[in-house]
Amino acid sequence: MSNNTASPEFWQRVDAVINLVNDQSEATSPSEAGASALFASARFNAFLLAQSTGSAENMALEKERALEYFTGQFREMMVANIDNFIENYAQFMQPNPQ
Repeated sequence: MSNNTASPEFWQRVDAVINLVNDQSEATSPSEAGASALFASARFNAFLLAQSTGSAENMALEKERALEYFTGQFREMMVANIDNFIENYAQFMQPNPQ
């Protein structure tokens, strides 16, 4: 995210992706489903770079800057989510009644 204020639509998209990965976890392990989601995110962000640069040559020139940006964003999001889970572990990890 480029800023700290996310729209409701942003959170709806986040929830939709999480729900898809949760659904996929029913047919495979959560770690396999998570790996697929991580790869899909990387693939889509590579597409965004290709689309924004307009050529393979420009994409190659922007590769390192894009890697720094995307890995930095991922790290910040992971830190925030890990901290959130630490603070809310008991609530988040309660057994799911079905």
